[in-house]
Amino acid sequence: MTAIAAILIFFITVLVHEFGHFIVAKKSGVLVHEFAIGMGPKIYSKKGKETLYSLRAIPIGGFCMMEGEDTDSASERSLTKQHPLKRILVMAAGPLMNFILAFVLLAIVNLSIGSITTTIDIVLPDSPAMEAGLIQGDEIVSIDGELVDSWQRFAEKISSIDSKNINDINLGIKRDGELKEVILLPKYFESEKRVMVGIQPTREKNIFLAIKGSFEYLIMLISLMFDFIIKLFSGKINADQVGGPVAVVSQIGEAAKYGILPLLNFSAFISVNLGFFNLLPIPALDGSRIIFAIIEWIRKKPISPEKEGIVHLVGFAFLMLLMLFVTYKDLIKLFG
Repeated sequence: MTAIAAILIFFITVLVHEFGHFIVAKKSGVLVHEFAIGMGPKIYSKKGKETLYSLRAIPIGGFCMMEGEDTDSASERSLTKQHPLKRILVMAAGPLMNFILAFVLLAIVNLSIGSITTTIDIVLPDSPAMEAGLIQGDEIVSIDGELVDSWQRFAEKISSIDSKNINDINLGIKRDGELKEVILLPKYFESEKRVMVGIQPTREKNIFLAIKGSFEYLIMLISLMFDFIIKLFSGKINADQVGGPVAVVSQIGEAAKYGILPLLNFSAFISVNLGFFNLLPIPALDGSRIIFAIIEWIRKKPISPEKEGIVHLVGFAFLMLLMLFVTYKDLIKLFG
């Protein structure tokens, strides 16, 4: 089950990414030689007007082969001959499609189980919330004077509290139509490894709430990616906390144990990761190609395709070494 779920998730997220490049490249007039579903040997192929559409043996993602993507080309329809803005749009389309996929998956989950609201459903026994007098039906409207318009916003505020410096917070609530203020002292729960207050929100099945909640959660995931990168380069996260493909497959297996909805939710997380990672200005990734296009646009002079190709080749080699390193670390943690 784990292997099937992992293959399916990687297949869909990578394929959607490549489809983003494909559709925008076609609309921009770039010659696309082949759009492949899967990798490895061809099982089936069909020639379109100018593009070969193929199905390949290994069900892991796919690829979009464009004229002049990695080499110099004299063709006016090559990627390198297009205006920098067009190239930026083609490169950005892949990550954008990953974000769209994540949004759709989150919306499906929200519609299925209901969107989280700011109204309290359960107050856990012996929790800070119970000690503060919070009850079922209370609606959270503010925290320390700052308005709370979503559960994600409330959760972010609580999770951002320093576990070694926890102070009282002023929680604004609405009870029976009246606004009240409650003094609440959060607590660090060792079992959960985070600061909590001990409440669970109600859920409401509503398409508009599902769309709103999905968008807010997507933004939160992207902001967490930025936060991770900042912490990684500032030394607040070490190599042991960085997972590779083996760790991801293991987490997919855990999510799959709990059913389709947790798996869809984790798939959305994977899709956001893929989209965000590809936008980083790392050679060989979409972000680097976007940077090259921006530089060309500013200096109004094309960059030598050979030089750019060398940069991407070196970057690709570095990424492969990094992938081997994190995979090795994953295996050590798994079997060590």
